[in-house]
Amino acid sequence: MTISDSTRARATDLLAFIDASPSPWHAVQTCETRLQAAGFAHLLEVDRWSLQAGGRYYAIRGGSSIIAFIIGAQPAAETGLRLIGAHTDSPGLRLKPKPGEDAQGMVRLGVEVYGGPLLATFADRDLSLAGRVNIRTPGGFTTRLLRFDEPLLRLPNLAIHMNREVNENGLKFNKQTELPLLLGVSDESGAETRFRQPIAEALGVAAADLLSWELNAYDTQKGSFWGVDREFIADSQLDNLASCHAALSALLATANPPATCLCAFFDHEEVGSESAVGAGGSFVADVIGRLAASAGLDSEDHRRMLARSFFISADMAHAWHPNFPAAYEPGHRVTVNAGPVIKCNANQRYSTDADTAARFMAICEKAGVPWQQYAHRTDLGCGSTIGPIVAARLGIASVDVGSPMWAMHSIRESAGVLDHTYMTAALGAAFSG
Repeated sequence: MTISDSTRARATDLLAFIDASPSPWHAVQTCETRLQAAGFAHLLEVDRWSLQAGGRYYAIRGGSSIIAFIIGAQPAAETGLRLIGAHTDSPGLRLKPKPGEDAQGMVRLGVEVYGGPLLATFADRDLSLAGRVNIRTPGGFTTRLLRFDEPLLRLPNLAIHMNREVNENGLKFNKQTELPLLLGVSDESGAETRFRQPIAEALGVAAADLLSWELNAYDTQKGSFWGVDREFIADSQLDNLASCHAALSALLATANPPATCLCAFFDHEEVGSESAVGAGGSFVADVIGRLAASAGLDSEDHRRMLARSFFISADMAHAWHPNFPAAYEPGHRVTVNAGPVIKCNANQRYSTDADTAARFMAICEKAGVPWQQYAHRTDLGCGSTIGPIVAARLGIASVDVGSPMWAMHSIRESAGVLDHTYMTAALGAAFSG
């Protein structure tokens, strides 16, 4: 397989993007850094907005969701909006508010399962902590991002000598008693102090001033290429930081678009999106409302704008796995490195309909990239995305698409090098059309 230098470079940049983003809050920070470097201005929701034609802006809500947009050259009521949505969160393990536990001389950290991870993949990995911490200040508190680069935690497997049927029955963990992560050996200071002290030292504050935190375990292994032609990539959080990276790259490469172009990356997709920062909240509708107000649109033109808009929900797709052929719907076996996948479900787990599928096919043809179609086996429950949520709340045409991947929700996922360039090109064509 021949892979161009530019395609390889784009995949390398994706891996760097993911490795810089071990939590939703870090993912937003990574996006913000790239947006600022491209001249995008930061808008605060508490301020009055004054938007200019051709302006490039972004807003952040809750530290873990971000919306970036470019004001189009033509009236929004006549062109509609071009929107791409993705999510910043990934399934995994989140620390409890008071996680420290002394267990017969070992310090364990209690966790909650966030979303639907493949729990077995967290065993025997070099784990560490990342997220945000609130620190006491004279006036209240301040929020700091935290990331331990070196392995800090582990979930060791039970030896096969004590779990003789593991290869026949599968690796299973009791979520309450067997998932706590090992931190170190206990001492006279107590488990909670042993947990707090490295955080306080990393942030340069007193342990007593640590008020609250949202921290997740993450895999410290960097992303990599693999395969005989290095045609595949492996990393954590490909679902769905790969879609964030593709959409952001497409937006940053868009110059002077006729229609207003917008990227919305939400937290909490993996747990239902029903939060102030999730796709089920008001964030994107609030931003669009302020865009309309800034353009002087009345309620009639606001509705005309939405009626002409198009939303692409970009989330990863299930690639055909040759070891498990029975898991797939015959005729819908999408393959890695064969192009973006259009995802369909009659029960509206995906937002795609015949019209929006055809529209995205035309976008792919314009971009010169192949496309595929996916439907889930009828006798298996189908996952969902932000697509139906955003489409229903805004009342706009929507399609669900994604790059094919293996091992979705594993701590170590895999995808194709070519597919990332294909998806970025397709999303770029959607913005420029």
